[in-house]
Amino acid sequence: MISLMMHPVEEPEILAERFEASRPRLEAVAYRMLGSVAEAEDAVQESWLRLSRSEEGAIEDLQRWLTTVVARVCLDQLRARRARREEAFGPWVPEPVVAAEGEGDPAHEAELADSVGLALLVVLETLPPAERLAFVLHDMFAVPFDEIAPIVDRSPDAARQLASRGRRRVRGSVPDADPDRARRREVIDAFVAAAREGDFEALLAVLDPDVVFRIDRGDLPGPPSRELRGAQVVAENAVTFGAPFAPFMRPALVNGSPGVVVAPGGTPTSVAGFVVRDGRIVEIDLLADPRRLRHVDLAAL
Repeated sequence: MISLMMHPVEEPEILAERFEASRPRLEAVAYRMLGSVAEAEDAVQESWLRLSRSEEGAIEDLQRWLTTVVARVCLDQLRARRARREEAFGPWVPEPVVAAEGEGDPAHEAELADSVGLALLVVLETLPPAERLAFVLHDMFAVPFDEIAPIVDRSPDAARQLASRGRRRVRGSVPDADPDRARRREVIDAFVAAAREGDFEALLAVLDPDVVFRIDRGDLPGPPSRELRGAQVVAENAVTFGAPFAPFMRPALVNGSPGVVVAPGGTPTSVAGFVVRDGRIVEIDLLADPRRLRHVDLAAL
């Protein structure tokens, strides 16, 4: 067990240093829980505020304490979000993590794509909050069930069952992607080129017959958020609505996988993640709410 003794003089520095050392893991937990960069940062900041207000004494295992606090904050946010969303219509797409292609560690990017791909986060959003928490903490961060149990007010066995249900739903809903990232980029580039040219047949050639296209515009005025299914419908949408924006599409890594950023005038207005399987696009997740894309740094691309 790690014991952090709080001394009057060195307490602030020790707390700040240890907290900053824990920040990357805490933000990773919060992002997988919430699917929002801004909300994840807020949850982690809340854990710091609670730590800085904690009573003097000893905190055994600081990492565990912080993870528990962040998890509780995220659980409360998920429950509040679920209540709000019951009155909302249309699909939800998470805030993406965008980076330039070819500059990172390929192994890390592959791991990121597997653990926090947009398609996975979309499925996680459908899980009940407690089920999502148990699955994320245990399966992604190896938190034992006896630590998860008090967060969700369940027994360790019940927490195990929550994670198991979440695992089954994820495995049954998240589509597998081609392992060859270069091939995935080639297919996505072909889709963008076909959309730019308004080439309906070329679009059909790169779309799976059962492709799913989610468009999340938030609560912006104009066309509503929607989910399109089937190559014919998706290709028609790409020709009608995608062609004007295709010239402003630039390649990027979206949550570790090839995707595109649309930035007319240099301002990101939408980001799309793709799932490519057997050389065809089976899923497109498009966030077209500029307010939720403020964290995207085009200079980094």
